[in-house]
Amino acid sequence: MNTEIREEKRYVHAHGMPTKGKVLMVLSSPTVSKQTGWPIGFWAAELTHPLREFQEAGLEIELASTEGGKVEMDGYSNPTDESGYSAGDIISLGYMQQDWFSELLENTAKLSDVKASDYDAIFLVGGQGPMYTFRGNHELEKLFAEFYEAGKPTSAVCHSTTLLLEAKDSSGELLVKGKTWTGFADAEEEFADQAVGQQIQPYRIETEARKLEGTNFKVAEPFASYAITDGNLVTGQQQNSGAAAARMVIDLLNN
Repeated sequence: MNTEIREEKRYVHAHGMPTKGKVLMVLSSPTVSKQTGWPIGFWAAELTHPLREFQEAGLEIELASTEGGKVEMDGYSNPTDESGYSAGDIISLGYMQQDWFSELLENTAKLSDVKASDYDAIFLVGGQGPMYTFRGNHELEKLFAEFYEAGKPTSAVCHSTTLLLEAKDSSGELLVKGKTWTGFADAEEEFADQAVGQQIQPYRIETEARKLEGTNFKVAEPFASYAITDGNLVTGQQQNSGAAAARMVIDLLNN
């Protein structure tokens, strides 16, 4: 894929193609899981698969993270990881061969330095990190709400949907009030816990979402590609849903 990098390696768009808009993709900065002790960050496929869709649609991308600077992918999401868990993810593997992609991951914008007015859509990338760095992050909640209230495509996938458990609009109402949305399912958490032999996450998004009143949380079968558009809110269930969610964002931008 021929690409051109601009603005301190934070931006990417398809070379030679007119820019049709700009999407802010937000990732978790590196942290450590209090449950497992693992270093955690973002899930590779939840960045690369949507990124491919956005690039092919002629959209310009900027990466931002909660703290700015270098970001790290979750080990199990790395297709070269010895576990082999994501060995079939050839899209991520392809991006990882590109120097410009590695440079993007080295130099993300700091969340506090970005403005909603500079972008046409926002896309929250999931992974294990967001369960610690997105939940309760009032700065990110405010930014996400600004996109939402401006009528711009406002999207989150997998564990990044933890933000929606608490994010509110300017009137103090939950953004998901009256909305149908999705996120990582309890059945998927159970599968992951069984695979590694311990509880991975400090809480489960589906369990918490079903405690909320006036909202409709839905999931499909475990690890199926599943995404929902409700108004300008787009959500994807897990790592296999990122591309579908990105296409929904593209449809909203085109319409």
